[in-house]
Amino acid sequence: MRKLKNSELGRLNVEEFKQTDKIPLIVVLDNIRSLNNIGSVFRTSDAFLIEKIYLCGITAKPPHKDIHKTALGATESVEWEYIEDTLELIQRLKDLKVQILAIEQAKNSTMLQDFSIEPNQKYAVIFGNEVKGVQQKVVSTSNYCIEIPQFGTKHSLNISVSVGVVLWDLFKKFRC
Repeated sequence: MRKLKNSELGRLNVEEFKQTDKIPLIVVLDNIRSLNNIGSVFRTSDAFLIEKIYLCGITAKPPHKDIHKTALGATESVEWEYIEDTLELIQRLKDLKVQILAIEQAKNSTMLQDFSIEPNQKYAVIFGNEVKGVQQKVVSTSNYCIEIPQFGTKHSLNISVSVGVVLWDLFKKFRC
């Protein structure tokens, strides 16, 4: 076995990425404070062909050197937009018939592995603040609350890890 060189990976360039069909999935960042987490979300969204990222509330926006440090150029490939009010964005998405998925631990949440996507349906996944999570008022207006199962002693995962787990799971479900 031999590690592949970057030139052997066959990755898209930025223009090819922009022209490629994306999975019908939008990422919403609700008041994310860590610039490194924001950059990681861009990079993961690029990896799984996410349609768009919305940055809301206190979430910083590119260009910023600390976002770039972890995004490694994904802020150029993945479409993004800043909307200050997360609830306003959620209502706009709902008006467009997008199903809203809050990624949060909540009463009557659906475990990620048990969530099934509907054909021809677009979804938006909302990830919340590193300490407070997704705002309760946003959880309350979501169509679903999706929980990542955990079996150890800790109560939560870092947001960048949560994004990786959720986007990979949904990517697989869209591509089956």
